[in-house]
Amino acid sequence: MIVGVAASTAERVRLARLLGGADALLLVSNAEQARAFFELTGTAPRIVTAPETPQIKAVPEPIAELRLDVERRVVRWKDRELPLTRLEHDFLHCLVAEPGRVWTYQRLHHAVWGNEHLGHGSHIHSVVKRLRQKLASLGAAVTIHAVRGVGFHLLPAT
Repeated sequence: MIVGVAASTAERVRLARLLGGADALLLVSNAEQARAFFELTGTAPRIVTAPETPQIKAVPEPIAELRLDVERRVVRWKDRELPLTRLEHDFLHCLVAEPGRVWTYQRLHHAVWGNEHLGHGSHIHSVVKRLRQKLASLGAAVTIHAVRGVGFHLLPAT
């Protein structure tokens, strides 16, 4: 059995894709949930941690200064921070994880909402609008840029 611990829905979806071929897979949002599971089953887990994925490309400085606190679901720019909703956090987490990469509407929808339904996309645009406002109110030098008909990516503000 493989137990994946990831705070955000986007991270759990990513783990599910990576480990989908496992015979048994349990995805939880924190270590306490995993401990509770093993206490209920009466088994002792063997803990293996995955190495961090190395950053291949240099991240533009303004984007590198943007911080997400996954435990508290806040976005931080320099000495200021603002709370995020789960959707805002998971959406921004995708963009921050791969700065500059264009995330398609479909890929974002799957990572954040966990399904393939796109509908008319107004819910995605609503999250983007709120995130842009929050980033601007922090004075962050980054913004969410729309790629018409494709999706979004995080770029230094111009």
